[in-house]
Amino acid sequence: MVDQGQQAKSCEALVVGAGPAGLMAAEAMARAGLRVLIIDAMPSPARKFLMAGKSGLNLTKDEPLEDFLRAFHPLPPALRMALQDFGPDAVKDFAIRLGQQVFTGSTGRVFPVVMKGSPLLRAWLARLDGLGVTLRTRWRWTGWQGEALLFDTPQGPQALTPAVTVLACGGASWARLGSDGGWADFIPDTAPFAPANMGLNVLWSGHMAPHFGTPIKGAALHAGDQISRGEWVISARGIEGGGIYPLSRPLREEAPLMVDFFPDLAVEDLRQRLARPRGKSSLANHLRKTIGLAPAAIALVQEFARPLPDDLAPLLKALPIHHAGPRPLDEAISVAGGLRFDALDDDLMLRARPGTFAAGEMMDWEAPTGGYLLTGCFATGLRAGQSAAVYYAKQLANARGAG
Repeated sequence: MVDQGQQAKSCEALVVGAGPAGLMAAEAMARAGLRVLIIDAMPSPARKFLMAGKSGLNLTKDEPLEDFLRAFHPLPPALRMALQDFGPDAVKDFAIRLGQQVFTGSTGRVFPVVMKGSPLLRAWLARLDGLGVTLRTRWRWTGWQGEALLFDTPQGPQALTPAVTVLACGGASWARLGSDGGWADFIPDTAPFAPANMGLNVLWSGHMAPHFGTPIKGAALHAGDQISRGEWVISARGIEGGGIYPLSRPLREEAPLMVDFFPDLAVEDLRQRLARPRGKSSLANHLRKTIGLAPAAIALVQEFARPLPDDLAPLLKALPIHHAGPRPLDEAISVAGGLRFDALDDDLMLRARPGTFAAGEMMDWEAPTGGYLLTGCFATGLRAGQSAAVYYAKQLANARGAG
């Protein structure tokens, strides 16, 4: 708590969180003429953004907007409007205007040509500095005291009373990079956090050890009514990789996980191929020669389906994967849960705190990897910042009219 004798300092516009959503909100307000202060708990901004950039910085997904929108869950009106205003084309233009040329890969994923995030972030921070935006690091938000926001800082407790605030505090994964979900302790309208874009725990038997680190390609994973055909990896801890991430929600809801190793073949076609004479070949060699099943896939069949049936075709089309649930929340790429949308209006303003807006991963939405996550953060940050600027202008006009 701030000493009762200490006066809170006023400011025009405050952003809590210096990730992509917070930086986008700050730019929107600065372009509207507000004096913007960004605070962040970490020693430097956008640490999770930079970590993502080490593997290429997948900015967005180049696909029709309605297809793009279907990747988000939930998709309330506020989120839909934000993504319609700032979708994949806008993200590409945003990067280019920061001097970062982009390219679209064969799967539609969009990356900077340099394949990392640091050049874009440096250019963005320089642009914000040119707009008069101030950044303070090592300021940790600890809640409200009346209308004031409280912070633990290297200079001791501080309090600020901004005219408008955008909260962009992140989710609750990768806490070492700044998103620890601590803000949920003082915002009550929050759905429980749960891992999204996460791997699964599997308690392997010893014979699987030689296959740790091996990717499974060309197969389709099924969970509930969802299907993913991306690549995934057998690891010492279980299953990881982009192919499993899109199934996070049905897997959290305990839908069974199945693997179809031949998604482009009907069961009968597969059965006919397997009916070729085996001779003296081992089963593994027969599967490899007749249908091209890789050793790691054969090991999975042995792991989960022994004793094997005589008719293997249905099993190879729907092999059950028995797992021990998601990897821990802090290991997840992103989270479900967070600030509920029913606590926000369509401008992303907290109904309980007029003048306070929210953006980014702290809100209760999820999407798979592949550019959707970053685009969602950019888009909601822009909408929150623009809404805050409009709110500020209206409050200022009302004050002048009353005077």
